[in-house]
Amino acid sequence: MNYNKQYFEKVFSTKRMERYFKLHEDENQAILHYRSNIELAESFYPCLSVFEVALRNALSRELETMTGREDWYVVFSNTPGLTSLNRYITQASKQISGRHETVSPSKLIAELTLGFWVSLLNSEYEKVLWKHLRRAFPYMPKNMRQRKNVSAPLNSIRSFRNRIFHNESICWNLNRVADIHKELLLVMGWINQDIPEWIVVIDRFEEVSQRIKRRMNWE
Repeated sequence: MNYNKQYFEKVFSTKRMERYFKLHEDENQAILHYRSNIELAESFYPCLSVFEVALRNALSRELETMTGREDWYVVFSNTPGLTSLNRYITQASKQISGRHETVSPSKLIAELTLGFWVSLLNSEYEKVLWKHLRRAFPYMPKNMRQRKNVSAPLNSIRSFRNRIFHNESICWNLNRVADIHKELLLVMGWINQDIPEWIVVIDRFEEVSQRIKRRMNWE
């Protein structure tokens, strides 16, 4: 099989491949770049998976403590300042019911999007939620423990995560990608100081990043 420019444009679309073939005069190098993008995205899966689960569990635990109930989300609809979050709850409940499953706290928490969890740290909910949710980050240095210092990296990670899961390109500025990887480890360490050490055995980012640099002559 000849995996040439025509093949990639047919399978992945001319528009998607356009940026790669414009950058590289060598057709094979453009194809290698596209492959590298897929490999780089794949290398982030362990970190993103652990980050998302750890974040939602930590925030859910503090919301349960705040409300005194496992199904903390039911109070959002009549809590001043939080009613706008109810749309996330409604959508997640519909998704679960649509699969003919019973809506339970554990299922709803797992169904809620990363966008929901990150939005809890946005400025509009600071007065109502931050004094409770800051406890989800017990290992964050005290001199940094402000809502904006949590919200900023969370939104950066969310945006990057969405690019990966929507199959968008990320393999252009590896220094910036490395910064986001550091942010992931940093935030996970704020939640639980042992996570960064534990995840190192399955985190392939550094290995893949270095291989791409050598392959693409970006060293």
